[in-house]
Amino acid sequence: MLILLPAAEPALAAARRVDPALVRPGLPAHVTALYPFLPDASLTDEVLADVRALAATVSPPEVRLTELVVTPGFVALAAPALQAITDAVCARWPEVLPYGGRFGPRPAAHLTVAMGGPDDALERVAGEVRPLLPLADRAEALQLVALTDRGWEPRLEAPFGE
Repeated sequence: MLILLPAAEPALAAARRVDPALVRPGLPAHVTALYPFLPDASLTDEVLADVRALAATVSPPEVRLTELVVTPGFVALAAPALQAITDAVCARWPEVLPYGGRFGPRPAAHLTVAMGGPDDALERVAGEVRPLLPLADRAEALQLVALTDRGWEPRLEAPFGE
C-alpha cells in the first residue's frame, strides 16, 4: 500500500541518471504505507472497504521532503508528515509486519530514492538529490498495488478525506 508523491519524481530521476538499477522499476515516487500487504487472493470487498474507510478519515496532508537519509545500501527522503498515516495503516492490519519485521513495528515513513549498489554510487545519488530539496507535494490517496508476473499493478485508489 503506497502514498504517491509525484513531486518527488525528480529525486528518482536523479538516481536513475547515476544508475537505473538503484531505483525500483515499475513504481512512481511513493512512501510505503505497508509492505508487504495482504496477498492478492485476500483482497476481499471487506478489505477494500476497510482501506477506503481508513483513507476517508485522513485529511490530505501537505508533505515537505527536506531531509535526505543516507545509510549503507540506501538513500531516502524522510517523510514525517506521513508517519501518522503509515502508523494507522499498520495498526489496522497488525498481522502484517511492515517489511516483514526487518525495521521493527513502526518504521519511519520515507520515500526510497535508491537501494543497493556501492556506497560511492549512493553518495553520487545523494549529491544529485540534495540540490533538489525541498520537494513539496500533497498526498491525495492510498494506492493499493500488487506485484504480478507483469509487474506492479494497481488494485485500488482510496482518496483521503472522502
